[in-house]
Amino acid sequence: MAGTLYVVGTPIGNLNDMTPRAVQTLCAVDFIAAEDTRVTQKLLNHFDIKKHTMSYHQHSREAVSEQIVERILAGESCAVVTDAGMPCISDPGEDLVRLCAERGVAVVVVPGPSAVVSALAVSGLSTARFSFEGFLSTNRKNRLEHLESIKGDRHTLIFYEAPHKLVNTLRDLLEALGDRRVSLARELTKLHEEVIRTTLSGALELYEQQPPRGEYVLVVEGAPEPARTELSFDDAVELVRTRVRGGEPITSAAKELAKETGYKKGDLYKAALSQENN
Repeated sequence: MAGTLYVVGTPIGNLNDMTPRAVQTLCAVDFIAAEDTRVTQKLLNHFDIKKHTMSYHQHSREAVSEQIVERILAGESCAVVTDAGMPCISDPGEDLVRLCAERGVAVVVVPGPSAVVSALAVSGLSTARFSFEGFLSTNRKNRLEHLESIKGDRHTLIFYEAPHKLVNTLRDLLEALGDRRVSLARELTKLHEEVIRTTLSGALELYEQQPPRGEYVLVVEGAPEPARTELSFDDAVELVRTRVRGGEPITSAAKELAKETGYKKGDLYKAALSQENN
């Protein structure tokens, strides 16, 4: 009988956040797949867990994923962990879960701390809808293209960033998104935990003067609601039709006019399409 893959959350800083179930699971499995075995060994030592670990990270995941799944299919159980927080989120563990799903291997989650959700919860920004964008590309062109693609999103945006790249990232966020509210959470659950609530321009000014320290989670306010125009609905539909006559697809024209006028894209699309067919 095949074993099971356990996706186990570990503390993001404070070891007291380790759940009893996570400890029990790590004690019970046959082996542990870890992002960095040295980091995981410190955690295991703290809880007096004697278990074999194997390295599983971005540069080894393809070959190691196959080894792990073969061992599970042979009857062993495995826990996958990351250095901190929930594995498989912006993490090579997602490939392992996908492979297990394809091979019919049972996958069980043992939830634990998450830097994304923790930072969002204390941000003071809207938590109703949010998007985790992970780390932005180190290539500025790709980074700006990414930001351009999400600048109109009205939900809260969440990014990870390293201290040595923070200033450049804040500068690009300000350029691409405009001056929005932002919460910067660093060293969450650790001794020097800090949450700074300010604006992108305020954060840029702050960290241009003092060097950033620690890993950051940036929680950025979503795009503002579009200002409604005095343009009538019929005039907005006519503008959609004008763009269509100029060669623009009707879907694209309706979407852009919806942003500019505040009218619903679907209503503009249906009205313009109806008039085109008459």
